[in-house]
Amino acid sequence: MADATKPTFLVDAGSDPVAIRIEGRASFQNSACLNDFFSELIAAGKTRFMMDFLNCTSMDSTFLGVLAGVALKLRKQTPPGSLVLCRMAPRNLELVRNLGLHRLLTVDADTADLNLNTTSALPCSPDKGELESARLVLAAHENLVAADEDNRAKFQDVLAFLKNRVSQG
Repeated sequence: MADATKPTFLVDAGSDPVAIRIEGRASFQNSACLNDFFSELIAAGKTRFMMDFLNCTSMDSTFLGVLAGVALKLRKQTPPGSLVLCRMAPRNLELVRNLGLHRLLTVDADTADLNLNTTSALPCSPDKGELESARLVLAAHENLVAADEDNRAKFQDVLAFLKNRVSQG
């Protein structure tokens, strides 16, 4: 069982679909390792993912932007891949819908259990540095705009700040 004080992603990379269970807060602080995990598995040919949000206490726009980016990548696969979010609390579901992500991925409130068989905590390396973090947060927010153009107005200040930060190196 994961330490309840530390946010964790529990994963079963060998299952089909690949199972991911969120324990705690999903945020910019732990989104880089999840983004890397998705990228590695998609590059290895995995196309089906299911995420269990039962124990997800909250999530921020960077995390949601990472999910949007994954969903956009999976849509480009032949045949298209899938990202399913299940067992979401009302507030988390509201965030997904307000950003238009429910049109990119599948929300399945009724999935009873993912049956994580060979569960391991996704290792999250120490901070990659301010510039790499800014690049990830910028890409995540650009994904949100790609998912729904209405998000541009919501995140225009964040996008402007991050573009400036990244361009300064």
